[in-house]
Amino acid sequence: MKVGARDGLRTVAFKVCTALSEAGVTAVLTGGSAATVYAPKAYQSKDLDFVLQVTTHSGTKAEESLAALGYEADSGTYIHHKNPLTLEFLPYPIAIGSEIIEKWDTLKDNQAGRILHILSPTDSCRDRLAGFLYWNDRSALEQALAVATHQKINQSKVRRWCLSEGQEDKWREFEDYLKSGS
Repeated sequence: MKVGARDGLRTVAFKVCTALSEAGVTAVLTGGSAATVYAPKAYQSKDLDFVLQVTTHSGTKAEESLAALGYEADSGTYIHHKNPLTLEFLPYPIAIGSEIIEKWDTLKDNQAGRILHILSPTDSCRDRLAGFLYWNDRSALEQALAVATHQKINQSKVRRWCLSEGQEDKWREFEDYLKSGS
């Protein structure tokens, strides 16, 4: 299985996650790339961000799997010479703000026999919303809104998290945008 020049983000994500899983590595898609999977027409990431749960024996196999897909390491980022999408790998654990994430969703592409570990829609929304809460990143707010309007999220969980992070005003702004539909 290779990554082709025309493979889009979703296809690349499934291929990478499946190859790494076969090498004994759990890779969970996070960040803007998870938002792209959940709201592809609203947001397009140019890279894929995975958080890796690696065992001591799986590192070499993981490198070999990525090479078989056509990726090679370049200063901490993995590049593909035919596909413009890059890969970035972050260490485990997954965290959103001060909260450690221990569960995620697994999507299946039964036709191709592939899997994709990915933040749940609610956690993807919170992950994107974090950029707005901590750095006032308006594009992160737009990504969070895109996920929230294209997927079913647990708004109570998002609200509780925003309040626990001391961000009631930004929660209200997010909620107002959701209610207005803009």
